[in-house]
Amino acid sequence: MHKRFEDFIAAMTRLTNEAAHNEPRILDEGAKLLGDLVRHDDWLDARHAVPHPQFYQQFLLHRAPDDSFSVVSFVWGPGQKTPIHDHTVWGLIGMLRNAEVSQSFDRDENTGTLTATEQVRLEPGTVEAVSPTIGDVHQVINAFDDRVSISIHVYGADIGKVRRHVFDPATGAAKEFVSGYAN
Repeated sequence: MHKRFEDFIAAMTRLTNEAAHNEPRILDEGAKLLGDLVRHDDWLDARHAVPHPQFYQQFLLHRAPDDSFSVVSFVWGPGQKTPIHDHTVWGLIGMLRNAEVSQSFDRDENTGTLTATEQVRLEPGTVEAVSPTIGDVHQVINAFDDRVSISIHVYGADIGKVRRHVFDPATGAAKEFVSGYAN
């Protein structure tokens, strides 16, 4: 494991232990830690940067022994995107290589109606936060049709085991899923 990544894991472990029930602090301080990590594209193992020709890949890089947080690389082939989805836990998305677009949505819990809100283009070194308390429904798209993009995600649980939802763009109907990992 690269020292830069080891240092990030040690710092996130300290932060999540100290601020276990203080989400605003985790999002604020964690975003700074993740920003420092993704400003350097010299640490990600090549096996965690492999695109799939049809769909994005999610590689587990680290899982805390108590499942308090996980770190994942998302590898986007040209033009690939997620469905509209939620996370149900706090998350930080740091752009490592090339760019992606994150389209946020508000979802009316009574009708399921989805309304597009803020759209953010993430460039290398930038970080975005998600959580049920600040906004948790979005769709992510590789900003490029001709190259791979890679982002690093940190979640407040083992995200590969979390029951979450994808939403039908026309009706807002929710369908439960568990993402798992490509590795």
